[in-house]
Amino acid sequence: MTLESYIRAKKAEKHILLMTHVVLGYPSFEDCFRIIETMVHADVDLMELQVPFSEPIADGPVILKANQAALERGADITKCLEFAGEVARNFEVPLLVMSYYNILFKYGVKQFVSVMAEKGLRGAIVPDLPPEEAEEYLEAMNSKGLAPVFIFSPGTSKKRMEYIASHARGLIYCVARKGVTGAETTFSHETSEYLARCRKATSLPLAVGFGIKEKTDIEFLKGKADIAVIGTQTIRIMQGKGIRAVGAFIRKIR
Repeated sequence: MTLESYIRAKKAEKHILLMTHVVLGYPSFEDCFRIIETMVHADVDLMELQVPFSEPIADGPVILKANQAALERGADITKCLEFAGEVARNFEVPLLVMSYYNILFKYGVKQFVSVMAEKGLRGAIVPDLPPEEAEEYLEAMNSKGLAPVFIFSPGTSKKRMEYIASHARGLIYCVARKGVTGAETTFSHETSEYLARCRKATSLPLAVGFGIKEKTDIEFLKGKADIAVIGTQTIRIMQGKGIRAVGAFIRKIR
């Protein structure tokens, strides 16, 4: 089953799906596994596994610090891919790698994609890689049947959205506002209009992230998007209240 087919089948059962985000190796690989396990048991539908990078340009201070801490504790690309494979063997939730192009470039794009496929991962989100510069990546992803996920933002034109969507598979990630992850997002009439533009530009499922942290945010997105993405907020909760509190939070916003 393709990632898109999985999303559509799940969407037939729920008003909106939930995708969460973890930084691999943070706070440790052992704790990261427990966080993922907790999220799966709380009925998360998809998950982003971020390979830590020293300069994650799309991420705010919370995820930035998590990246830096993971790197300081030895979370290199080899360990992260091995760990991601372990997660895929233990849980049926589709897993998407999230990282920056420098990681793929240094590792070797074709090799990176081949290992992703071997480990049972379903796709990747590479925020700083536009389709125009992604020929090798797209060829490798398509050859392995993996989903290259691309990004829309509020400033993306209709023509640009259609071009991006023509290269994407699985889903489109719609950032709810300009800026980085973790900052405050006001969901408004402008957000509704933006998501309506996204919907017209592609037939792929829409995932919305950046600033989602309450049940009211998810309620707002019902009927406008297919997937709500929560990243920074679960890290904040884990840091303040522990891993078990992450599961309770996910069940509550469900």
